[in-house]
Amino acid sequence: MSMSETSPKVVIVGAGPAGCTLAGLLAKRGIDCLVFDDDKRPDLLVGESLIPGVVPVFRQLGIEDRVAAMATRKPGASFFVTDGGPRLHFSFKNVEGHLPPYSYNTPRPEFDNLLRSRAEELGAKFVSARAELETGTENGEATIRLSARSREVAGLPEEAKPLLIDCSGRTRAFARAMNLPTEKGERDDIAYFAHYEDFDHDEVDPGQVIISVLRAGWSWRIPLPGRLSVGIVVSKEHAKTLGSTAEERMENALRQEPLLAEKAKRARRITPVMTYSNYQLLADRGHGPGWVLCGDAFGFVDPMLSPGLFMSLVGAQQLDSCLFAHGLAILNQPKKLACALNKYSARIIDWHRAWQELVRYFYDGRIFRIHLAGNNLSMKPSPFNLASRMERHSTRHIASMASGGWTRSKYSRGLMKMLSRYLVWDVPPAESFAVRANWQDKSRAEAA
Repeated sequence: MSMSETSPKVVIVGAGPAGCTLAGLLAKRGIDCLVFDDDKRPDLLVGESLIPGVVPVFRQLGIEDRVAAMATRKPGASFFVTDGGPRLHFSFKNVEGHLPPYSYNTPRPEFDNLLRSRAEELGAKFVSARAELETGTENGEATIRLSARSREVAGLPEEAKPLLIDCSGRTRAFARAMNLPTEKGERDDIAYFAHYEDFDHDEVDPGQVIISVLRAGWSWRIPLPGRLSVGIVVSKEHAKTLGSTAEERMENALRQEPLLAEKAKRARRITPVMTYSNYQLLADRGHGPGWVLCGDAFGFVDPMLSPGLFMSLVGAQQLDSCLFAHGLAILNQPKKLACALNKYSARIIDWHRAWQELVRYFYDGRIFRIHLAGNNLSMKPSPFNLASRMERHSTRHIASMASGGWTRSKYSRGLMKMLSRYLVWDVPPAESFAVRANWQDKSRAEAA
């Protein structure tokens, strides 16, 4: 056999969560693939808090026990509003029956390293090098291939034409190289985050994540083994008022925000303050001649509700099921290949649309209004206790959407729209609970 016949038919660029998950799934099918890993891993990454929808992927890879050993078990998530606003608690017990009733908070890059180790155990091959790319056109469409040097490093002959899959994360190697059009989301905030010891986290059950609507922006608190991950998300304009460095901005925000100041009194920061920005983006297409996008390279949603790592892992799972469920023969069948990739791309875009829709309910305050109205409704007497049943039904669907189970469900999404329009009697307007760019906006909303 020639070298091109024995060389990998699939090359993955990037060894983050999406790349390693996909490599592991392909290896389980007996499909040879090669993964380019540039060995660049920041000490801190957004994506430490996971949702129940990722647990089935862990089970498919056979790593849930190892994730549990390094992580904090996560029973749910709580949402607070500053200055005496409502507090909303979601328990993952509400999703039991179609998803595991728990998830995990995982330190990274330890989690990423586990995914790579598991992919190698299953038989995936890695090359420690940065993939160099060359662009071109084919029948008027943008194409991309590995440079001669990268092909040599990977042991790929000139005539080999592997399917290239971009799992380079927020680097978006293919999209940048080919200048692919992208759709930016509504928000363009900036996040600062770090790990702390002795940061009080005593308002909720152990492992519960807290998302807080602050006087300006919002924050997350994620319990990890022996530490707490704390992040603030603010507008870029407000960030300038907090100081000139990431450390100053983080420290001043902790002092100024009532929901954080008291809890941070004894806190000691044990990591540098990291910055995260430009986090709502989606490529307008997910594939082309000989290439596919996966994970953050396709698009990233928002840190709110923690969908990022879910989309990376489930994106890899979707690509595996749509494209490789019947082996590699499809790579030589252009019509079937195009049909499979169109199906995959449409699913991922639909996932992003659904997540953005759900995230918007939290940013604009509608979710708190629904919650307050539901509490009021459940306390009113009704025949056969229908009001209370309705409240439990709606809570189950909201929790299931935020857990990655029913996020795309037409019924669940329609229920949310109905609740936000018609079942919000005798409660303050949504603007009272919305995430604001600065304190002045919050004051104006309260005055109105």
